[in-house]
Order: sequence, then C-alpha cells, then structure tokens
Amino acid sequence: MTDRLPSVSAKDVIRVLQRAGFVLQRQKGSHATLRHPDTRHTVVVPVHAGDIKRPLFKTILAQAGMSAEDFRALL
Repeated sequence: MTDRLPSVSAKDVIRVLQRAGFVLQRQKGSHATLRHPDTRHTVVVPVHAGDIKRPLFKTILAQAGMSAEDFRALL
C-alpha cells in the first residue's frame, strides 16, 4: 500500500467519518461540522465541488484523530 493520501471528495470524507462514529452536528453554508460523541473530537469539512486538497485532508484527519490507514479501511 502506498503512503500517499487518497484523493477524496467532501461527500466521501463525511461518509467515512460517520462510519467512524462521528455525528453530523450542523451544516452552515458550505461547511459541515461533525462531532464524535465519545472522543469529543470536532471536525469541520468544507463541502465544495471537486476533491479536497491533500494538505486540508491531512488536517481533517488530524482533527478527527485518525490515521490514513484508518481512513482507507473505512473507505
């Protein structure tokens, strides 16, 4: 498996985070806020057309407390 992060859309990120136990708390404009009830991690995902850029995707994973391998497993 490669070390590179996959290219994913905001819809895919939200779906994987929900599989990991995050709950959609609210969506204001083009930003969805998800929160995990146990770990209390809060993640903000911009819902725009196209794929999320890798630096932003890396930040979202850090906010969620997930590794790239964890994300790939839920994808």
